[in-house]
Amino acid sequence: QVRVEESGGASVQPGGSLRLSCALAGADVNRDRFGWFRQVPGKAREGVGAIGKEGHTGYAEAVRGRFTVSRDIAKNTLSLEMNNLNPDDTAMYYCAAGVFGYVSPTPTLTEAAYNYWGQGTQVTVSS
Repeated sequence: QVRVEESGGASVQPGGSLRLSCALAGADVNRDRFGWFRQVPGKAREGVGAIGKEGHTGYAEAVRGRFTVSRDIAKNTLSLEMNNLNPDDTAMYYCAAGVFGYVSPTPTLTEAAYNYWGQGTQVTVSS
């Protein structure tokens, strides 16, 4: 059974940084694909960053240069490093895993490419 669990959400001031973590069970960072998404109440969920099974990453334009997705192969975990946060980054952040028989190594922010989701962790950016 696949389990995905995010942690690390908090309230931070504009310009601050935060690191989210994603613990995995039944998914493998060397085999599957992973993504980070976020959602604000009343709006559609949007992709933030993704990492493929070979370690290649991709980002949404809104966060490129500020957010970094990484993986710890030894611990089989994922992270989302967020820098220079602004109020528009306030959202519930979700970690997602795409666990299929085979996945392309290309990172993707398409929701349909993911079949397991965490419960989310709240990030609030305000002064």
